[in-house]
Amino acid sequence: MSQVYEGYERQYCELSANLSRKCNSAASLLDGEKKKQEVLELQAGLDEADVLIRKMDLEARSLQPSLKATLLAKLREYKSDLTKLKREVKKLTSLHSNHTTEDLESGTGGLHEASANQRDRLAMSTERLDQSTDRLRESRRAALETEELGVSILEDLHQQRETLLHSHKKLSDVDNAIDKSKRVLTSMSRRMSRNKWIVGSVIAALIVAILVVLYFKIFH
Repeated sequence: MSQVYEGYERQYCELSANLSRKCNSAASLLDGEKKKQEVLELQAGLDEADVLIRKMDLEARSLQPSLKATLLAKLREYKSDLTKLKREVKKLTSLHSNHTTEDLESGTGGLHEASANQRDRLAMSTERLDQSTDRLRESRRAALETEELGVSILEDLHQQRETLLHSHKKLSDVDNAIDKSKRVLTSMSRRMSRNKWIVGSVIAALIVAILVVLYFKIFH
């Protein structure tokens, strides 16, 4: 599993457990400033949980299909759990808002202010997340380009290897032909030398015979 996903998941589980405890605690409180503060903290926690869910979703979708399916199934359970928490917090907010007009006005102002702050933080987090996603996509694109370049280089090397092997085979054939030519030329040279000796011997014998014949004709 992705370490990044595990980190987000651990943060979400801790936050979810904390929100559940706060919901139970806020439900037992009487109306007042403390309960209003608890509700505001719950709203902020829900916003943070939404951000973590979104981060886990993006990270899960970037993984391998087999692991991606498992993590998305688990993520659906987390989303369902978060929806239940939101309903509980909404119920607490409604109960708190129905008691007095003054509490309603002050509480609404605080909620709007907290919501605005949370929206700003959420927007910043989303922007950073988008930037990280863009960098991740760019890194993957560069990795794919590098992989394609590596495959192209390997194909070129394979072709060069085939060319070298073919050239080596041709050189071997030429070398064999040269060896055969050398053997033929050596054989021809030996035959020529042998023929020279034979011709020389025949000429010498003829000269001797002519000299003998002339001797007998002159002196007899």
